[in-house]
Amino acid sequence: MGFVQKRVDSGQVQHVFIVGSKGIPGNYGGYETFVDKLTEYHRDVPALKYHVACKAKESGRFSYHNADCFKVRVPDIGPVQAIYYDVVALHNCLSYIKHNRIPHPIVYILACRIGPFAAHFQRELHKLGGKLYINPDGHEWMRAKWSAPVRRYWKISEQLMTKHCDLLICDSKNIERYIHDQYSKYNPQTVYISYGAETRKSKLSGNDSKLLDWYQEKGLAPKSYYLVVGRFVPENNYETMIREFMQSDSKRDFALITNVSQKFLEQLKERTHFDEDSRIKFVGTVYDKELLMKIRENAYAYLHGHEVGGTNPSLLEALGSTDLNLLLDVGFNREVAQDSALYWSKKSGDLAALIDKADRLDAGTIAELSNRAKKRIATEYSWQYICNQYLQIFK
Repeated sequence: MGFVQKRVDSGQVQHVFIVGSKGIPGNYGGYETFVDKLTEYHRDVPALKYHVACKAKESGRFSYHNADCFKVRVPDIGPVQAIYYDVVALHNCLSYIKHNRIPHPIVYILACRIGPFAAHFQRELHKLGGKLYINPDGHEWMRAKWSAPVRRYWKISEQLMTKHCDLLICDSKNIERYIHDQYSKYNPQTVYISYGAETRKSKLSGNDSKLLDWYQEKGLAPKSYYLVVGRFVPENNYETMIREFMQSDSKRDFALITNVSQKFLEQLKERTHFDEDSRIKFVGTVYDKELLMKIRENAYAYLHGHEVGGTNPSLLEALGSTDLNLLLDVGFNREVAQDSALYWSKKSGDLAALIDKADRLDAGTIAELSNRAKKRIATEYSWQYICNQYLQIFK
């Protein structure tokens, strides 16, 4: 142990500071799962030391997966709290690096929220011999939930963070291509490393009481439902999926696992009258990962309507678990699933026809698509594979 400690003190360990996730453990979300898996798979790598910012109501530090987790107290100041959180976390990182005289640190920021401050932090980090890495996420400025001024801010922020960083780690080839197309004048340095997914089966058995109770409560049964899991936002095309499912002749249910916003729900009800179709079932959220994995495995098919963003976690998880996947035909989704899924457009009647076709597919065709999807996840998107790629980048 003395030898390892000596190596740490002599600066042979690469310190990586991660800013931008809500923190670990216990937070549910794409970046949170990513940081959790990254620290888990690298917990016994002596050449790496992670420092993770965690959004909190009080200050403090704790250890998790051998990572040094530091709490950042964030006041409730509305939508700008995400920007405040990142800025304060970055100040904490710089103070820690200076105080502990850490050589060649890497600061990795998840998402492009703090563009106006990027030049300052890159400059300060360079003075300390460090580098600034950024994950640009997806097209935040395209999300329908933001007002026009906020969208303009996100676009400018993305531009400035692309200009003032040492490396952009893109989780989608489409996003990487977009960065070079949009910001070629900055000659951005990029690398593609995707998000990851599990390749194993759920630990729950088919007759586990937790699963059976959930099915009974929601009025569902294995292979009797189409499924969607995702944030309840317009750009995930809930309206199209609901409207088209209602037009289909399917005898199965459509189960929607999502954090419902009442305002958007009322809008959907007004536009689609889904409340008059007993097949449409909003079943709430499921934060138990093993239960959610089992619900995915038991779905007849998965519907995916995301069209904004890079490689989507819920898509990877569906391909890793669900036999049949019906995806909106956009570049991000085709890049991931390739020939392991069926595709639909937003043209009226297109998805309804695909659902009717899916209902008639024979077991052999579904099994073939399922095998292709599982192979795709295992070879290109397993957490082991993704974390190995990060290890090479950070080392």
